[in-house]
Amino acid sequence: MEAASEELPPSELGTKEYWDSVYGRELTYFSKHGDIGEVWFGEDCMERVVDWVLSSSQLEPHSSIVDVGCGNGAFLLYLAADGYTNLTGIDYSEKAIELARAVAEEKKYNVKYERVDLTSEENDIGIRGKTFDLCHDKGTYDAISLCPEDVQKKRSAYIKAIHHITKENGLFIITSCNWTHNELIQHFCKYFIKEHIIPSPTFMFGGKVGSSVSTVVFRKIQ
Repeated sequence: MEAASEELPPSELGTKEYWDSVYGRELTYFSKHGDIGEVWFGEDCMERVVDWVLSSSQLEPHSSIVDVGCGNGAFLLYLAADGYTNLTGIDYSEKAIELARAVAEEKKYNVKYERVDLTSEENDIGIRGKTFDLCHDKGTYDAISLCPEDVQKKRSAYIKAIHHITKENGLFIITSCNWTHNELIQHFCKYFIKEHIIPSPTFMFGGKVGSSVSTVVFRKIQ
């Protein structure tokens, strides 16, 4: 079942215009000060995923990895620094791609970046026909889920696109601050099975234990 019983309230964070504005400012700041900008959900969250990738027996430095909604490319920079060589970043924001390319060039890392919108068949030409050993999403599905228009259609298109670009028996890692582990498993269950849950720090409120983010490792099943 791809559609959730309840949708998230719409937000400007679900619009391309918002992210073009954000990354436009960060691109200007990087050109002046050399700061790559914010790491969404924090570096600790990203490092937990990177550590899992580095420790996985299913992935090698030559494995093909795509960061979906790459933003400034921080996740791929971590992997490049650890010797991974087959790295691609995609984002629907042209400003994000400009920033990611500028950062990678400054750091002399060979990472490929393409502007791709996986929610629109008209805008996925750059990725069509390519498949990856690992697809990674940190916050991109969240942003799509906040889109003010056609949110169910866009979430469904995104899920199908992730299935399409993941190799047979390949992996998909997703981190969300809006959906729980169980909700993510429900949303992606048509095409993926849960392989692992990457733990995150927990907190207690009202006698219940929760976490600020959910990270699930999926394996493609068909």
